[in-house]
Amino acid sequence: MTDDPTTLEAHESPEDLRRHAEMIGNEFFVGFATVDELDRPAVSVFGSARVHRESDVYAQARETGRLFAEAGWAVVTGGGPGVMEAANRGCQEVGGLSIGFNIELPHEQSPNPYLDISLTFNHFYARKTMFVKAAEGFVVFPGGFGTADELFEALTLIQTGKVLHFPVILFDSSYWQPLLDWVSTRALPEGMVSLDDLELLSVTDDPREALRCVLDRYEEREGAGAESPHDPRKADAQ
Repeated sequence: MTDDPTTLEAHESPEDLRRHAEMIGNEFFVGFATVDELDRPAVSVFGSARVHRESDVYAQARETGRLFAEAGWAVVTGGGPGVMEAANRGCQEVGGLSIGFNIELPHEQSPNPYLDISLTFNHFYARKTMFVKAAEGFVVFPGGFGTADELFEALTLIQTGKVLHFPVILFDSSYWQPLLDWVSTRALPEGMVSLDDLELLSVTDDPREALRCVLDRYEEREGAGAESPHDPRKADAQ
């Protein structure tokens, strides 16, 4: 998870504690400074690094990145291959601002070649904070553990009021339906979530609908004169 696994050990020497704290603090500072320089609203796009370029999911993520760029938005991803590459590629191909917040991992992942701004993190929690801090909305494509982690991180932050509500779009209804079925048939009846929690999610199979959902919410908030909680110059994701 980090460049030094001892960071997460229960007991460290005072010297190691200070070194790790400074390293983590610097990583947050560099991330915050990078987000602060963004000159436009941004959408964060999540999804598997293992999606092939020939797949429908890749094509849909690429189209989604293109549409947001044409609407004047930046596209933020994890900076790697698969869905991330597709969204960055679609954005960059039409002159948009394409951003990748990558992570150092043992086997994955190298930055994709479609990034205007690229920043590599050692710590997942610092990286995930930047996804939220930069974003006016999330579009979540099919993925595995990492994608689910990012999805539930966003939902938890909204649910608990740590950030104000912004749209979370699940792309590919057939892929996400089993998860939605579990929420509605088990978690909801057993009181683990509320009806209000279900309204945090939208589902689509259309890149244009994903764009419209995010833009409508943003314009609604801007029209009401509310300060955007995810404006990169004002946001406090934590």
